[in-house]
Amino acid sequence: MLWRPAVDFEDLSVRVDGQIGIIELNRGDGRNALRVRTMEEICRAFDLLGDDPGVRAILFTASGKHFSTGADFAFLARLTTMSAVEIRDQIYSAFQGAAKRIWNCPKPTVAAVNGFAVTVGCELALACDFRIAGPRAQFQESWIKLGIMPPLGGLFLLPRMIGLARANEMVLTARAVAAEEALRIGLVSRAADTDDALPGAALDYARELAALPPLAYRAIKDAVHRGLESSMEKEWASNLLAQSILLGTDDFSEGLAAVTERRPADFKGR
Repeated sequence: MLWRPAVDFEDLSVRVDGQIGIIELNRGDGRNALRVRTMEEICRAFDLLGDDPGVRAILFTASGKHFSTGADFAFLARLTTMSAVEIRDQIYSAFQGAAKRIWNCPKPTVAAVNGFAVTVGCELALACDFRIAGPRAQFQESWIKLGIMPPLGGLFLLPRMIGLARANEMVLTARAVAAEEALRIGLVSRAADTDDALPGAALDYARELAALPPLAYRAIKDAVHRGLESSMEKEWASNLLAQSILLGTDDFSEGLAAVTERRPADFKGR
């Protein structure tokens, strides 16, 4: 049985298929660039499905060619005119809020990644319990190209998922990891053979997880997180402070301009 909640979403499609809650990024541009509204809607969607007793697992996916190419550039450009306090509030309440909702969701969460998962898109996928990749999937933490740092937990999670050396390559050099490598190094749990096979494979995966005992799943998930979260909370807080400073630098303005204009950046260290 398929139904949709009686809540309006602009950037998402939210529906329930049997015991599976499905949250689909749907900005309508094929890239699913993320803005504050998108992140606020992600928070609402995870709250809604997380509180629904009939939902046993949540599938986080996207329409179009790409899972998400990262933050909306219009939003990033506005950050150059905002104060550190305004930046902190924007990042904490919306962007970190969405990552926290996913990370703290008591139910099994699966990210189905088609195409690019860049910066914010990559970190939201990392916050899920499991990831399944389509053949064109690429994971990229390219924050450094903008002169800023990953603020949503990737710096904490990646070394634990794939090891320090590989994590350093992703976060310090912006190296992209394609689907085949992502499966080999443990960044994703499964991979679909074709784009057309990804939605069905992801839904089947979510159904497998939904069949697990929910109380035991939540207890084990909480226990695993407790082994990490004292540091994870500190990571979110310290990243928020550092990112607020970096977003006010000339290097961020130059990085944003260079990426927009598709030219090499000329960073000055100020």
